[in-house]
Order: sequence, then C-alpha cells, then structure tokens
Amino acid sequence: MPKPPPSDPEFEITFFESILRRSPSYARVVEILGGLYTRQGRLADGLRMDRKLVRLQPGNATAHYNLACSLALCRRRSAALDMLQRAVELGYRDVDWMQQDPDLEALKHHPKFLALIEQLEPQS
Repeated sequence: MPKPPPSDPEFEITFFESILRRSPSYARVVEILGGLYTRQGRLADGLRMDRKLVRLQPGNATAHYNLACSLALCRRRSAALDMLQRAVELGYRDVDWMQQDPDLEALKHHPKFLALIEQLEPQS
C-alpha cells in the first residue's frame, strides 16, 4: 500500500477556513481548525475555535475538554480548571488521558485538578 503524502498544515488550515467562511456553524470544521491551529502554535486562534465549538455544542463534553486544554495552554489556569470540571459534569471520563495530556501540564499539581482525578478514579 502506498504511503500517504505528508500533511501540509497550512494548506489544511486554508482549506478548512474556506469551508468555515461558507458554513460558520459547521461544528466538525470548527473542531478540526481548533486542533490545527493549536498544533501550529496558534494558541489564540485555537482558543477562539474551541470557544466557538462550545457555543455550537454546549452539551459536548469533549468540546469542553478541548477548551480546557486551550485555556491551560494560554495560561488561564482558573478558567481551564472550571472548564475541565464542566467537561466532567457533562460526562468526560478519560482520566488516564487527563493525567498524561501534555496540554494540561500546567494544571496537574493544582488541588482542583487532583480532586477531579480522585473523583473520577473510582469510576474508571
């Protein structure tokens, strides 16, 4: 099987931005762009997309988790912890990933983060 061509993040960003201009409420595109922006170090743009996705899908636990990650990367610890709590309230349960996710590194020793982990561990 041939190897797929290497990805071109700037091409992908341009492509998905053009879709978003035509369909501003296309949640999957908002989600993809948030990830692409963040991976490219465009943290403010990633945060903007994650906020938009939460507005589009207020009951989506993963969207809230991703917003918590963006907030943590932007050094907004208190807001990140609040959003992480909301993600858990909405059903986010991947405690193993929460503990190893590099995006949450700034939160991992915070008492509120540790309490969330403790709250989830008996259920995992």
